Amino acid sequence: MPGRFFLYPDDPVVFVEGKGTKLIDSEGREYLDFFSAHSVMSYGHCHPKIVAAIQKQAAKLIHYTPDNYTVPMTTLAERLANINKFGLTKTFLLNSGTEAVECALFLSRKYSKKQDIIALYGAFHGRGYGARSVTSWFKYKRGMGPYLPGVTHIPSYYCYRCYFGLEYPSCGVHCAKFVEEAIKNQTSGDVAAFIAEPIQGTAGNVIPPDEYFKVVKQILDDHNILLISDEVITGFGRTGRLFAMEHYGVKPPIMTVAKALASGVPAAATMASDEVASAFEPGDYFTTYGGNPIACAAALAALDVLEEEKLVDRSRELGDYAMKLFNEMMRRRKLVGEVRGKGLLIGIELVKDRRTKEPATEEAMKIRYEARKRGLVLGSGFGWLGNCIRINPPLIISREEIDKAAGIIDESIKAVER
Repeated sequence: MPGRFFLYPDDPVVFVEGKGTKLIDSEGREYLDFFSAHSVMSYGHCHPKIVAAIQKQAAKLIHYTPDNYTVPMTTLAERLANINKFGLTKTFLLNSGTEAVECALFLSRKYSKKQDIIALYGAFHGRGYGARSVTSWFKYKRGMGPYLPGVTHIPSYYCYRCYFGLEYPSCGVHCAKFVEEAIKNQTSGDVAAFIAEPIQGTAGNVIPPDEYFKVVKQILDDHNILLISDEVITGFGRTGRLFAMEHYGVKPPIMTVAKALASGVPAAATMASDEVASAFEPGDYFTTYGGNPIACAAALAALDVLEEEKLVDRSRELGDYAMKLFNEMMRRRKLVGEVRGKGLLIGIELVKDRRTKEPATEEAMKIRYEARKRGLVLGSGFGWLGNCIRINPPLIISREEIDKAAGIIDESIKAVER
């Protein structure tokens, strides 16, 4: 594996055990996990209820392809249909967020009988052919094209670094209204779907204005364009709502989920309304391992944990608490340009100068290592400019652990500022 993919490229760590919010490496050192493996481990490491469900299912049926039903598969599909508030009654069970996006793109084209796709600057939707095509950042695409034709990227809702040079709210949410111009001037007019993350995670946990998606959805409806909501990172309580699009009062006809779905066991889903899903005929989209019984059993147990431990409410309450701590830290630390977040999905943007907003890329990487020395796994040095701290702890985190992590982050930034 290329070194640049390691969390610590200059001095890799081998994690051998995880329990709750903690990780232990091969030398016996313990770390507080504030990254959750890119938001996968929302219920903590090795939650006993999820482990028990995996063990029980492994002793009964490890796998059968989705040519036939299994009990865990049908139970999970029914449960996902019942818990979402968007009327998404049909579920295609898959293995990863990338597959879910690929499925959503195929479905949108077949249903609409149109071909163009609109995506956003800063978007990350995976590393498959279609998913990478709707991902925007050139470093994930260079040398591997050409990509899917008919894809148009337009400026996103990154208010801190507005692509139009405007300021919210006096801008009138120009980035949302620009979708209309893009349809008319940058596409063939035959647009199947607009795909977006309700919060851009890989870009640095970037939060849209509250009205952004309502404005966009109205434009899409006017042109009979589907909205694909990519909730691979934001789903299952991460933002203080079960699904992040609930914050904006918008109902997408297609949604993708993965990561936290099965708490570390590969599982994902493309969910759609009955009308849209009916466009698929048997065999139109298929994956041998989709709906794997062990993955579905893990997902069902994870949903139990989410409900029984009230982790959606916990994420909202502890997210508010953490935001207060980080905003207080911002007043002390000149490297901090912005703090933003919803629930326990928080971004801290690091800059060399608050006026020029020059990205503090080298400093962000140093902070990652300073935090590690102090026993904290921290997603610092992320975002497309390499200058953001992505704070995605397990939703089972305690207030005391947030205090401890916030103190380590403060100390780490202070050490780098020196």
